[in-house]
Amino acid sequence: MPLRAVQQFMLGTVMNTQAQATDTMKKMKDAGYDGIELCGFMIHPSSFLVKMMTKAAGMPVGNGGKLDWPRLVKESGLQVVSIHQDLGSVERNPAAVAREAQKFGTDKIVITGMYRFPYGDAEEVRKLAGRLNNAGTNLKKEGISLLYHNHNCEFVKVSGKQNAYCLLMEETDPEVVNFEFDSYWCAECGADPLSVMDALGSRMKLWHINDRGTRLAGPAMTPILKSDSMEPGTGTMPLQQLSQKAKAAGIHAVILESHRNWVDKSPVRSFQLSAAFIKEQFSEQRGNLCTKN
Repeated sequence: MPLRAVQQFMLGTVMNTQAQATDTMKKMKDAGYDGIELCGFMIHPSSFLVKMMTKAAGMPVGNGGKLDWPRLVKESGLQVVSIHQDLGSVERNPAAVAREAQKFGTDKIVITGMYRFPYGDAEEVRKLAGRLNNAGTNLKKEGISLLYHNHNCEFVKVSGKQNAYCLLMEETDPEVVNFEFDSYWCAECGADPLSVMDALGSRMKLWHINDRGTRLAGPAMTPILKSDSMEPGTGTMPLQQLSQKAKAAGIHAVILESHRNWVDKSPVRSFQLSAAFIKEQFSEQRGNLCTKN
C-alpha cells in the first residue's frame, strides 16, 4: 500500500521555528500520515528573491530553511518520500543532490517544473527532455531516481493534437526519468487526469492529491463562483477513480499538497481533514464512504 504523506510546501507558515515544526509534524503523524515530501529550497536558507516570488504566488515558504531538518525528520518518525529540487542544481552537482537525498533516506528527486519556460515550443520541450534524460542518467549512477512534477503549464499545446506533457513523456527515457503526477493542476487547465494517469501507467511513481471546487463564504455578487483547491473528498474531482488508478500503477506514495483556500484558513486543519479521505482510499482495509465522487 502506498505511503501517505504531506508536501512541505503547504506547511511554510506553520514551520517557522524548531518547536513549531516539531508540533506540526507530530500532528501529521497523529493524523495518520507516514511521511513528508521535502523541498530543497525550504530545508536550506532561501534568498530574499525566492521568498518574495513564492509569497507573491500565494505560497510563502516561511523560515524553515534555518531549521535542523535531519533532526526534525528523525524525531517525528515520518519518512522522507522524496525531495523537490530544481533542474539546475541537479545538473551542476548530481552527486551532492544524491548525497542529501540519501542522508534523508529517500531515493527520489523530483524536478518541480521550469520557471518562465516556453512549454508551447516543441523544440524547447524536446531540449528539456534531453536535459532530464542526462540528469536522470547522472542520478541513476548515484542510486537515485529522477521524477518530473507538472503544473498546468505542461498541458499547453505544442501542436494541434499534442501537449507539452505528452511530448515530455515521449521524449524522456523511462529508465532514467519518471513522473510525480499532480492531478489538480492537470484538471485546473481543463485536461483529463484520468486519461493522463492511463498514459503514464507505471511511470507515475508519486501522486499529488488535492481536490477542486468552491468554498462558498456568503452571498455571491454574481452567479459565477471562483473554484480553488479543496480538501480531498470535498470537491468535484473523481478522486476515488484516480485513487484506484494510482494504486494500480503501483505508486510509492500519495502526497497531499494544497497552497491556499484551506479549511479554517489553516494548513494543519486542512491536512487533518484530508487524512480521512486519504486513509479511506489508501489503507489495507477500506470502509464505505457515504459521499461519492
